[in-house]
Amino acid sequence: MLNIAVLVSGGGTNLQALIDAQKAGKIPGGRITLVISSREDAYALTRAEQAGIRTEVLRRRSFSEQGDYDTELIGLLERERVGLIVLAGFMTIISPRVIERYRNRMINIHPSLIPAFCGEGCYGLRVHQAALEKGVRVTGATVHFVNEVCDGGPIILQKAVEVLPGDTPETLQRRVMEQAEWKLLPKAVALFCAGFLEVENGVVKIKGDLPCSE
Repeated sequence: MLNIAVLVSGGGTNLQALIDAQKAGKIPGGRITLVISSREDAYALTRAEQAGIRTEVLRRRSFSEQGDYDTELIGLLERERVGLIVLAGFMTIISPRVIERYRNRMINIHPSLIPAFCGEGCYGLRVHQAALEKGVRVTGATVHFVNEVCDGGPIILQKAVEVLPGDTPETLQRRVMEQAEWKLLPKAVALFCAGFLEVENGVVKIKGDLPCSE
């Protein structure tokens, strides 16, 4: 049973999707034992507390040096014996030191079909605004391992979502969350916890599937 830490900064809808999946028995190989927020007012903390999950607030601005912040973050993760880190709307930059420590044990969800509409500065509604301005007919979401390149790590899962006439960034964001993000992230976590993910030459190989998998 792997201990999972979820790092958040906002409302925590993807965290809620993970909590719901865990309650439904869809992540049999892991359990969320820690939620770390970069903000003390993040509603994600309330979601975690309601689910009986330990919470911590770790603000980058509370540390004068990046190295001190990294040491505190790693300390939290090590004390909890975390085997998988999930970035679920976490808005603080993860340093190369932390990435290397948790190589191929840290995953992120991004609201586009990477490599489209991703990279530095492309997050939240900005992603969906960019998709609409480009006039794409299909967008979606991607779960990937985290590496030193922003949104550049090995891709685990992707799911396409149709862009509809009259969409706004807000309506498109909601559809991508409902149809892709909230389904992909729990599945990727379950696959990892089951030992079904392997990275070979920068490409993820899925070695098995889950019961009742979509």
